Amino acid sequence: MSGSSVSALILTALVLASALGVVYAKHESRRLFVELRGAERAIDELNVEWGKLQLEQSTWATHGRIEDIASRELQMRVPDYADIVMVPR
Repeated sequence: MSGSSVSALILTALVLASALGVVYAKHESRRLFVELRGAERAIDELNVEWGKLQLEQSTWATHGRIEDIASRELQMRVPDYADIVMVPR
């Protein structure tokens, strides 16, 4: 083999290796993009669920509901004005 044919063979091998590297990098880029979209979708779903939970918490914690439970289940009542004692500082 002559020097130029060896050089051509080496250059061909390098071009093929480079092409395979480009194909692998593109494939990896697409795979990571799909993974990123999946993570973003999961974040969106969790944000929706978080919003629903916050709405539910605010519904359960309304003053009227708490007052109703306090009077019905705990037999609590608002004290009469005469029963209120002011404690000086």
